[in-house]
Amino acid sequence: MTQPQTGTITTQVPSRLDRLPWSRFHWRVVLGLGGVWILDGLEVTMVGNVAARLTEDGSGLDISTAQIGVAGAIYIVGACLGALFFGQLTDRLGRKKLFLWTLVLYLVATVATAFSFSPWFFFLCRFLTGAGIGGEYAAINSAIDELIPAKVRGRVDLVINGSYWLGSAAGSALALVLLSTAFFPIDLGWRLAFGFGAVLGLVVLLVRRHVPESPRWLFIHGHEDEAERIVRGIEESIEDEKGVELPPAEQSLTVRQRTAIPFREIAKVAFKTYPKRSLLCLALFVGQAFLYNGITFNLGLLLTSFYGIGEALAPLFIIFWALSNFAGPVILGHFFDSVGRKPMIMLAYLGSALVTLPLAWVFLSETGGLTAFMILLVVTFFLASSGASAAYLTASEIFPMETRALAIAFFYAVGTAVGGIAGPLLFGNLIATGERMPVAVGFLIAAVVMAVGGLAELFFGVKAEGEQLEDIAAPLTAEEADEEGGGDSAGGSSDHGDRGPGPAQERT
Repeated sequence: MTQPQTGTITTQVPSRLDRLPWSRFHWRVVLGLGGVWILDGLEVTMVGNVAARLTEDGSGLDISTAQIGVAGAIYIVGACLGALFFGQLTDRLGRKKLFLWTLVLYLVATVATAFSFSPWFFFLCRFLTGAGIGGEYAAINSAIDELIPAKVRGRVDLVINGSYWLGSAAGSALALVLLSTAFFPIDLGWRLAFGFGAVLGLVVLLVRRHVPESPRWLFIHGHEDEAERIVRGIEESIEDEKGVELPPAEQSLTVRQRTAIPFREIAKVAFKTYPKRSLLCLALFVGQAFLYNGITFNLGLLLTSFYGIGEALAPLFIIFWALSNFAGPVILGHFFDSVGRKPMIMLAYLGSALVTLPLAWVFLSETGGLTAFMILLVVTFFLASSGASAAYLTASEIFPMETRALAIAFFYAVGTAVGGIAGPLLFGNLIATGERMPVAVGFLIAAVVMAVGGLAELFFGVKAEGEQLEDIAAPLTAEEADEEGGGDSAGGSSDHGDRGPGPAQERT
């Protein structure tokens, strides 16, 4: 990367990227950057499936059931801290450096997990694996939204985030084979399970090397020549692929370049300039983290304890459930771009909350048995999975570009720390009672938490569908350029009618 030359510039890079038709370049972005969610789903599900095996005599790891729970908590702590640490580095050093570094950290840590010889080493590996995955969230979501055209940004983001459940299904399917002592010794199968995650991560790394740095990040940080080179290369490849000449870009943006932005200024943006948007993101992240972590971490135990499903068959039900979760963003994703963010996020959160009510009743009364319970569970999470993915999309879209990665990291970390820890603890304790009534109450609490997210979207949601990111939240550097007379009003050029909010305004 060339040395930055800072000054006030006018650029059409955002408009040029958003006008592009879908192409092989965009597929490369999806495949290279979206693989992290599959890895996360694989990791979380794999540990849940191998937990019982790790505690058995002869597993090669002298670890107790209680320590397995500690390992899960350590993974979450690592993910939260990793998101915060790498999130601020992503905004300072660039998207590409961090989405390469964090994936390498994941690869090293998950391979090391396969060679665990004692609980303390297993804990350390789980912490580092979580840190890598947490760091990925910020780097990946910010890069994806800055490279994908505005007209399809919603559906692409939702499908990529929803691919977590493909990893979850794959983790359960692998467990059926790798944990079978008919195929592998008791001390080998679980190690191979972690090794498989590393193989998948290595493939993703090879593809990811060819994904460029975000041109949006480059021009703000003084690398406008490199941003121009990357965008021109993308345009030329698409023109060759499609056999057509791209139309000219229509909008311009004037910014005052800076190599770094102080953390205090970033925090000021979230809590002073955009307080309503911050409350919205907190409600969305806490709601989805509570529901998903609470039920996901305990679904196998719930099926075995209350429906008599054997441990060997439980992964089959989890596979079916995971695939239904992936179907939600795939089927509903395009409506987030056509119908709009606000109505669809409200549908996802409030709809899943409403379906949870008959789910709790069916579970409590045992009406319809396992079939009725699974049908309602699938419908609940078909809706909720789109909402969970939309939480990441929302945090990535509605804050200025200079704060994007850290915003994702912050709201993910807080949401996971609050909902992601409280949910599993609550449901685990309720299931341990062996009584249906307490568990049904747990479902109702989850419904209330999700409903709060839906109501927050109703009052604070931002209409971001089809909008250029710089119009949804003007870059901090654009605002400064305007104050110093270096360009047009914050958010775009004077030939664009809806130029987005100024520094103290929120468009809802």
